[in-house]
Formats: sequence, C-alpha cells, structure tokens
Amino acid sequence: MLFRRRKRILKQLRTSFGQVKNEGFNFEIIKRYYTNKDNSHAFQELSDQTCNDLDFDLFFAYIDRTNSKIGQQFLYNKLRVLSPSKAEFEIQEEIIRHHEEHPNERLNIQYLLGRLNHYDALYLPDLFQKKMELKPKWHFIFPLITGTIIFSFLLAVFNPSLILIPLCLFPVNVVVHYAMKRRTRLFLSSVPVLLTLGTVAKKLYKKKHLKVISPKLDDSLATIDSIRRKVSIFKLEQKLDSDLESIFWFILEIIKIQFLLEPLLFYSALDKIRGRSKEIEEVFVFVGKVDTCISIASLRKSQDVYCLPNIIDDSSKLEFKNIRHPLVPSCVTNSINSQKSILITGSNMSGKTTFIRSIGLNLISGLTLNTCFAEKAIVPKAEIHSVIRIEDDLISSTSYFYKEVDEIKKILQTADKYPHSIILLDELFKGTNTIERIASAYAVLSYLEKQGSQVFVSTHDIELTGMLNDQFELFHFTESISDSTIHFDYKLKKGILEQGNAIRILEINDYPKSIVKSANEIVSKIKRG
Repeated sequence: MLFRRRKRILKQLRTSFGQVKNEGFNFEIIKRYYTNKDNSHAFQELSDQTCNDLDFDLFFAYIDRTNSKIGQQFLYNKLRVLSPSKAEFEIQEEIIRHHEEHPNERLNIQYLLGRLNHYDALYLPDLFQKKMELKPKWHFIFPLITGTIIFSFLLAVFNPSLILIPLCLFPVNVVVHYAMKRRTRLFLSSVPVLLTLGTVAKKLYKKKHLKVISPKLDDSLATIDSIRRKVSIFKLEQKLDSDLESIFWFILEIIKIQFLLEPLLFYSALDKIRGRSKEIEEVFVFVGKVDTCISIASLRKSQDVYCLPNIIDDSSKLEFKNIRHPLVPSCVTNSINSQKSILITGSNMSGKTTFIRSIGLNLISGLTLNTCFAEKAIVPKAEIHSVIRIEDDLISSTSYFYKEVDEIKKILQTADKYPHSIILLDELFKGTNTIERIASAYAVLSYLEKQGSQVFVSTHDIELTGMLNDQFELFHFTESISDSTIHFDYKLKKGILEQGNAIRILEINDYPKSIVKSANEIVSKIKRG
C-alpha cells in the first residue's frame, strides 16, 4: 500500500515539474513568516505599494513551484526582501545544476519535502517568531495534583479507599485540561510539524550537495531532537486523530486528563523551545532554501527563454535583450540598453505600462532568484520603487491625488538617502489640471534624475519630451489603424511619438463628424502656436 502510494506521488511530482501550481493561495497566512521577520538588515524590503503596482501576488503564484509550506513561506520572504549575494547565488546554482543532472534524486527530495506540505505547517514560524508564553504563578498545582494521583494509585494497593482521591480530582482535572486546550492549540498543530521538520531536515542534511547550504546545522538539528522527547504526546495525538479509531483517542484523552499530561508537557516544552528560536529558524531556513532551489529549477524548465543576470554593484547600467512580462501570455519582447532614465510616450493599451512592469518584475526575479525572463540581462544592484497603480483610500478619506502625492514623497525621501534606485512611474499627477501636472511631473522627474536614480516613466504629455530631452532617453509605443481596426505591435521604438491616433479612434467609433472636425481644428491651431 505504502509503496503504491509513494509510486503514485513520485509520478505526480515528475509530471508537475515545470508546471504552474493548480491550487489556491491564502496570502495572509503564506506571508506570516515574512510579516513577523526582522528584515532590517536586508538591502531592500519591497513596499506594499510596489507589490501592488507589479501584481506581486499573481507573480508569486506563477513563480512558486515549492513542494512544502515551509518552502512557500521562505520563497515569499525571499522575493519580498532583496539581498542579492554572489556567494548565495553560486551555492544556489550548484544545487540547481545537481538536481538537473540527477532528476531521480530531486524527485526523492521533493517527496520528502511533501511531508511538510499540509496546512498546519504554515503556522510553524509562530514557534520561533512569537514570544513564548510564561508559566503562570499557579503552575505548581499541576505537578502537585499529578503527584497526588500517582501516589494514590500506588498506595491504593494497600488501602483501596485511596482510589477515591483520583476519582474526586477527575472533574477538576477535566476543567483544567480543557481550559488549557486553548493554550496548547498552537502546539497541537505546530509542534508535530516542528518534529517532522527536524526529521526531514536531518535526511536532507545527509546529502552532500545540500550540506553546503548550512555547513554547521548539526547543533540546530540536535536542538529539535531534544525537544522531540518532551512533546511526543502531541504528535501521537495528531496521528491518532487521523489513523486510529476514536476509541483509542478517547482512552488517550482520559489518561491525559487524569494525569494533567498536557499542561505539564506544554510548559515543559515551552521551556525547551524558549531560547532556541535561532536554532529552529536555522533548520526552517535550510529546508526553505532546498525547496526554493527546486522551485527555481521547475520555473526555469517551464520557460522557453530565460537567463542568469549579470548583477553589477554601484552602477546604473541596465540592459535587457528581448525582455518579456512573465504573466502575459505570448508577450511581445523588447530590448533596452541604457544608463540614463527612460521616458516613454504612447496611447492607452499600446504597451507602456506592461513594459515598465516587466522591468520591475525582472529586476525582482533577477536580484532574488538569479533568473530573468529575457535572453540577456545586465542589472544594477539597486533598490526598486514604483508608483503605477494608485487607489482612493475611502477609509481615511484620502483622494487619488493626495495618495499619489504621498507615495511620490516617499520616493523622493528614499532617493535622497539611497542613490542608484530604479524608479517605475506611470502618468504622474494625472489627478490634477494639465498645466500643473506637466510642471510638477517635470520638476519631480528632473529632481530624481539629478539625485542619481534611474527612472522609467510613461506619460501622455508630449510636452515632457521636450522639457526632459537632455536628461532622459525618449522612447514610444505606437499603434496603426487600418480598415477601422486598431493594431498594436507592442514594440518599443526610440524617439518621440510624432502623432497620436486619439481623434482618428473617435472617428472610427462613429463619433459625430462635427466633433471630429472640431478636434482636428483645435490640434492644428495648437501646432501653429
């Protein structure tokens, strides 16, 4: 039975390798590890605004090919926290290459990681990230009651009437036991996962090509082994719930109530875990890194074209050859090679914003996974900031324009502190009038460029091309109209957009001829000055 089950799972793993996951994503729980982790040491932590701008959750759902909830949480944190390291990438590539050359070994590792793929594993970080509960002052009552009951049973051999003491205490123990259930609930789900984590990590650590991830993991593994002896009863209960008949669970529950085993072991386990958070997280990270390497290998297998980026420190050089947006099916590729900021013009739906987002997503995947969706990539080690998608905040009564002003201010403050940032912007200050919008956009873009940031900005305001021609490289997207049909080629073209098609689009959509004529006359007057 077990052999057939294993064979079936291995077949599924072999088939699904290189495929997008077909499952739901509860991001509130997936990002639990990230939310409670101190990432202040990192090069950069992506803001919620940038994640919203770049459809980060959809991107993660596409990237994630992990086999365990541990790996999934670790991967989420890795993508949100930019800490590019040449040494880390070298280790990662060595492991990925080994798995590519030894697919059967990779499948066995995936099978092993699958033991940590159940829902309870998502709460494991609570054991090493949250403050452990202290013993109450009245904790001494638990061993006192338990000791009294044990001695009563022993002495009842000589004095049978003493058996009444455990019977009288049983109702009290029932109240205490189920009152403590609320506190032990975390352990009933997380501690068994911790023990499984230790078992899985120990087996993975025996593999020579994985030891390089954490060469000194032995002490941390020993810590989990020492905890195992204290909390085995919690794992036993979990097994009974799923594997044995309810009658056995009932007997175990009676024994636990009679001797108050759960409160005693609960606080004993807390004592063991308290002060061992670092060691437990080291094992968590080790397993997360193993799973992430396999996830990256699976992602790469699904790509017709990808590349390993050349990451350059202290440089504004950015080059992508045939870059594409990973979430757009049959995405038209484009190339860019520049050390200057980029200003892009073009009509709606022509590809401006998609191109800017593709830059952002490829920078994130390049700086975190050492993988870009392009034929070639040279990227700077730079912070990534954006203001692309702004929404009114009805709860705080913040308008679109004020929300945009606030987000732009954050970017300006960041640019003052950290040069060489890459900033992605779309249609600055479109919530205000034309004259002030153009003036404000020019001032902000010019300031950011002078501060050393490399800006990618899209705009409909052709006036900005003339005002920023010396500071920005100019590109545009165009569309053509034939047989009353709009055709977009989504190709980035160098230079200024010479002529728009907005009025022509009104005409082919059967607007009154007087409106079309009037609009054309106004354009002609403006061009004549």
